[in-house]
Amino acid sequence: MLYDAQCSLCTFVRDWLVRQRQLVPLEFVPAASAEARHRFPGLDHDATLDDVTVVGDGGQVYRGAAAWVVTLWALREHRPLAHRLSTPAGAKLAKGAVLAAARWRGSQWGGRAYPRTDGWSYDPAHGWAYDGPGSPGCDDGTCRTR
Repeated sequence: MLYDAQCSLCTFVRDWLVRQRQLVPLEFVPAASAEARHRFPGLDHDATLDDVTVVGDGGQVYRGAAAWVVTLWALREHRPLAHRLSTPAGAKLAKGAVLAAARWRGSQWGGRAYPRTDGWSYDPAHGWAYDGPGSPGCDDGTCRTR
């Protein structure tokens, strides 16, 4: 499971998952990290910071609500819930839960900047800004963002 290591909600959920009895072993890798890029070179690593992503042992990629359902399926006490959430009606509930978590995650910034270790930060009032190596040369607006 790839998770945003800079997000308090994401790390809280990761810690909760670690304490659960697992029928299928879960591994947690910080999204967009050097380890993630090495282990999963074909992923869009920027997207993994925006949406929870799970990579199965066979290379399957699950995002958003599907990622949560497959994660719950790996847990002993939550496998029955995963089966219920995999139905059409359950999928709507799972998607709603993921959207609620995303909304909470977005509101946790509370007007503060959201710094990341790669030099990027997000300030709700001003959007994304790069303050990493070479950023002073970007003052004229000609630097590339990716």
